[in-house]
Amino acid sequence: MRLLSKTVLIAAVLAGVPMLAQAESTFTTGAGTPLTASARVDFQITIPKILFLQVGTGTAYAANAAINQIAFTVPAASVGNGTAVAATPASGDLLNGVVTAKVLGNNGDVTLSSTTLGALGNGSGDTISYSQITTTPAVLSSAAALPAPALADAATTTLPALTAVNKIVNRDARWTYSYLNGGVVAPGTYGGVNTNNSRVTYTASMP
Repeated sequence: MRLLSKTVLIAAVLAGVPMLAQAESTFTTGAGTPLTASARVDFQITIPKILFLQVGTGTAYAANAAINQIAFTVPAASVGNGTAVAATPASGDLLNGVVTAKVLGNNGDVTLSSTTLGALGNGSGDTISYSQITTTPAVLSSAAALPAPALADAATTTLPALTAVNKIVNRDARWTYSYLNGGVVAPGTYGGVNTNNSRVTYTASMP
């Protein structure tokens, strides 16, 4: 009885091996030449649809909750004189008002937009329009710099679609923010950390 049990067990294991291997073999014999034998293997690779957007601090292929602040301090003698003001040294992940901007998608053209809730306020009823903040792209690693959607008060601005090549969009840039300082405005701190309409939301969209 014990011998029979072992025989049955071995037969069951051997019967299962071909199913686990999913492979093929051919045995050829004979006196003629040449002899040939063939075996085939099937491959499968599954690629998920992905879309990655980074503006400022980011982690490739992962979410990163860090939100950078771009701050401007206008010298008293320069208020409203029309000379653009650079951001403070600590502003942006690349400092001095410069951020890393990246878009990566693998399922066709990608649209990129910016949205604000309204003009920057100082909490006292005074405002500065987002049209006073410019974004200047410069080449980072891709052949052509990723363009930046303009900022507008209480509006969404969408760029023409980024054209995919073989369904792939892979663009990046260094975006530099500047304050145009185009007019004299009331004193105060405009914007802040998610207050007084300070936050701009960038959105990438792909089919």
